[in-house]
Amino acid sequence: MILLQSTAWLPEAASSVAPEVDSLFQFWALVSTVIFIGVVGAMTFFVVRYRRRRRDEVPEPVKEKKVVELAWIVVPTILVLIVFTWGFRVFIKMYTAPPDAYEIVVYGYQWYWEFEYPNGVKTTNELHVPAGQPVKLRMTSVDVIHSFYVPAFRVKQDVLPDRYSSLWFEATKPGEYTVFCAEYCGTQHSGMLAKVIVHPREEFEQWLESAGIPEDMPLAELGARLYREKACFSCHSIDGSRLVGPTFKGLFGSTRTFEDGSTAVADENYLREAILQPGARVVQGYPNVMPASYASLSEREVAALIEFIKQQQ
Repeated sequence: MILLQSTAWLPEAASSVAPEVDSLFQFWALVSTVIFIGVVGAMTFFVVRYRRRRRDEVPEPVKEKKVVELAWIVVPTILVLIVFTWGFRVFIKMYTAPPDAYEIVVYGYQWYWEFEYPNGVKTTNELHVPAGQPVKLRMTSVDVIHSFYVPAFRVKQDVLPDRYSSLWFEATKPGEYTVFCAEYCGTQHSGMLAKVIVHPREEFEQWLESAGIPEDMPLAELGARLYREKACFSCHSIDGSRLVGPTFKGLFGSTRTFEDGSTAVADENYLREAILQPGARVVQGYPNVMPASYASLSEREVAALIEFIKQQQ
């Protein structure tokens, strides 16, 4: 049973399971609306029909009707069984990935998503998938609980530290779709956005072959790319504006004052320590909330970020 594909309160359906989820939702919304109108209508009728007309009026005793009592037991039971059976079938389909699904590993960080493909390519906040092919996400968190949610696909799954969870989908339409974190995970939770980019199958294969970072990419250019991909922009501006963390504008070579009153010049060694051990020396006036996940950056990536920061004068 397939009802409307989209409504005023649901985004466009863009996965193979989305129409089934929408049909179940719309069926239950329709039934709930009919029941609500019926209950309110009956209440209104009874209030008007059986209102007290005189102060000395004594109403006649009302005998129960077995048909009515049976109806309000049997009808809701049937509706619940229909929804349970229907919902259980959709649930099994949503959480049983086809054996030939293309598998991608997902890492949740405060506050960005990282995706690792079977050939070793990694992307940040951009999940590239082929259209018309089942895709399975094997997910884990590096720090706190996150929740991977793609409204257009009607899929959502908690992402937990120290264990794997999974979900799968089959995107039906090429395009871009927003990924949300649906579990509060810290101060920048609302900014933990990513996007699913659905390619035609041949285009996806071409993207996969060319997606790696070239070895000869200049450090400053690589640093700018990491600044975007690792979501550094969510806490550190490059225009001097104040965010959760210190701005990168004019940072290199400046004197930093820390919570314990000590000071240091922001040279290469300080920047390296601030990236890999953010809690070692906390700048005065800023919270110690930078996640330790950046300690997994390679030496080349750290050097690239430092070079990028040096250019923000």
